[in-house]
Amino acid sequence: MSVVEQHARAHIVTDEDLVEAEREAVPVVLRYDPDDDPRAVRVDLPGAHRMTVSRTLLEQGLRAPAGTGEVRVWPCGRVQAVVEFHSAEHVAVVQFESKTLVRFLRKTYA
Repeated sequence: MSVVEQHARAHIVTDEDLVEAEREAVPVVLRYDPDDDPRAVRVDLPGAHRMTVSRTLLEQGLRAPAGTGEVRVWPCGRVQAVVEFHSAEHVAVVQFESKTLVRFLRKTYA
């Protein structure tokens, strides 16, 4: 299987101070490389921030809250999903349209 990469837009909420313009949807890249790690999805955020989430966790979190510890995923209303990343330095919350994640995950299983 080859690499699956999808460009998307997402809203990012962090515990850092943001100017108003940074609160708008930003471009992100979802990337699945089965040769690198068949269980992981990489999320590339602006500013060279790269985070990893389990593909299974991402899929489970579209239906019900999933995950503990560093990465959590949950549905947010009927059309959005939230991926929350924790590190020692900060917390980042990335809000996607659910259909974007569903479309990406389907491609990773094709």
